[in-house]
Amino acid sequence: MSRNYFCQSTLLFAATFFLSTTLSAKEYTLAIHPVLPAKETRGIYQPLADYLSQKTGHQITLVTNSNFLTHWQTIKRGAYDLVLDGPQFTGYRLEKLDYTVLAKFPSVVSYTLVANEDEMIMDPAELIGKKVATTPSPALGALRLDQLYPNPLRQPIIVETNDSEAAAQAVIQGKSHAAMIPAAMVGNYPQLLTVANTEQIPAPALSASPGVEESVQAAIREALLKAGENEEGKAVLEQIRIERFVASDGSEYRPHAALLQNMWAY
Repeated sequence: MSRNYFCQSTLLFAATFFLSTTLSAKEYTLAIHPVLPAKETRGIYQPLADYLSQKTGHQITLVTNSNFLTHWQTIKRGAYDLVLDGPQFTGYRLEKLDYTVLAKFPSVVSYTLVANEDEMIMDPAELIGKKVATTPSPALGALRLDQLYPNPLRQPIIVETNDSEAAAQAVIQGKSHAAMIPAAMVGNYPQLLTVANTEQIPAPALSASPGVEESVQAAIREALLKAGENEEGKAVLEQIRIERFVASDGSEYRPHAALLQNMWAY
């Protein structure tokens, strides 16, 4: 075999391999629940999308929504291939849309009713008829706030915000007497006083639609569960501020779909 023929054959093989790999690669959307402003969400989670693209060989495109109402309307249609989301939405997709949980955050979550320390509010009942800021239903904060005030005649005045950060700022700026925010965020605002905490439920999970091939689901699951074993994955975990992803069969999320039962088009 001549040297020239060998080189040509090698180049042809490489080109064929590259072309076949490119043609087999697909694009998948990864949506993130809008707990934070869209710009901040993108800054935190874009490295996760990039990491999964690198590990799977497919294009994982990040999607952000500006508020929970838009998020709810789109997830009902099964619009996203992959979603990192809270327990109520994750449970809904498992129950109604046949999604599969691939991995979850390792902790639990709860929400905290907070007020400005100058207000000296110590009991939720003191906020009846007063302004309380929260992300609008079906965000978990709003759903939990409803549970604190089951009597429709004895409720606070709801001030809707696009995200939990805006809800906290509404209290700090004197636009609201209190706010319902994730417990994990309370430490960011030392000027806010805890009024009440809700029960703990499973932390966010990443789930995949039935349209994502099982082989791709397996690759994503492996990339998440082994993120702590490589430098790229460690950087992603640090950015998201979690120690690791952990395995889940989704069973702990299904009961929380019931939180959405009173929502339109459940």
